[in-house]
Amino acid sequence: MAIYSIMFAFLGLVSTAALQVAHGTARVASVRRGAASMQVATKQTEVQSLLAKNSALLKQLAAIGPDVPEMTRLRFAMAFPNAEEAKANLRELVVWRAGAGRSMVESAAKAVAQATANGGWDNEPVRLAAPHAAVVNKFITPKNVISLSTAAGDLVYVIRASAIDDKEMMSKVSVEQLTDFFLYVKEVHSLVVNARSERTGRFCQVMFANDITGTRKAPDPLFAKALTASSKSYEKLYPSMAGPTMILNLPFILQAFVGLFKPLFPKTVQARLKFDSAPFLAKLEDLSRLATDQKVRSGFLREVDGLLGPMGVVTPTR
Repeated sequence: MAIYSIMFAFLGLVSTAALQVAHGTARVASVRRGAASMQVATKQTEVQSLLAKNSALLKQLAAIGPDVPEMTRLRFAMAFPNAEEAKANLRELVVWRAGAGRSMVESAAKAVAQATANGGWDNEPVRLAAPHAAVVNKFITPKNVISLSTAAGDLVYVIRASAIDDKEMMSKVSVEQLTDFFLYVKEVHSLVVNARSERTGRFCQVMFANDITGTRKAPDPLFAKALTASSKSYEKLYPSMAGPTMILNLPFILQAFVGLFKPLFPKTVQARLKFDSAPFLAKLEDLSRLATDQKVRSGFLREVDGLLGPMGVVTPTR
């Protein structure tokens, strides 16, 4: 039971992300998109093809959320097994963005606009605008959680749980405050991948790299509670945004249990879940060099390329 508790806690860490977005140049494996991808080499971009394929449902979703960006509506159209479920979830998003999430959504939009004002990425406005940043930014830093950009336009969350002093952090912030912080991060990433999708015509997503190097215990219970709360919102508020989830450098004692607990996860998660070793990543003392050292960043992105193989990011094709 303890083994399962630790493993599920590790997987909850896909909710976290530092607000640093480092731009990489290494190629990440090409993406297999099913029938939609066949259009890319001819007349339509991938995004145009997906918009055309889901046009009827997109019109219905536009009636529900006329102010919801087209790329967000496309993600909802593709994520759910039927139109009614897609529409029901979009209604929840519209209510949340107009109510409880409004301040966070507006702050994220303003911060991303400032971050990209000069054509690059200035991370400071984004970090400073995060909810409860004065406290949380002392613990969630580029040393333990960072977001990288691939050459293809995807983002890669890289998370090293062992470097987060979660117990001390949770003595300073509440579960609700940390959950707000994580939701803000998701909103920032949504703005980034949607803008790239619109600009490039490629359906960009977010990959997760959970580095278990140095982990000897499960996260603090309150930290785990915040992760769980944030994770539950991910598929509802930001569907079709998640790509592969890599669990990297798992301790030997846990490797033997992978085949047992993987089937316990929803099939949608299982399809994205990959357990492997990442020796290049494991050798890094902390993650900050992924942001500051181009050679190190390129080396890690090549490692990701090798781990994901020819499948790359798996996109829903409803």
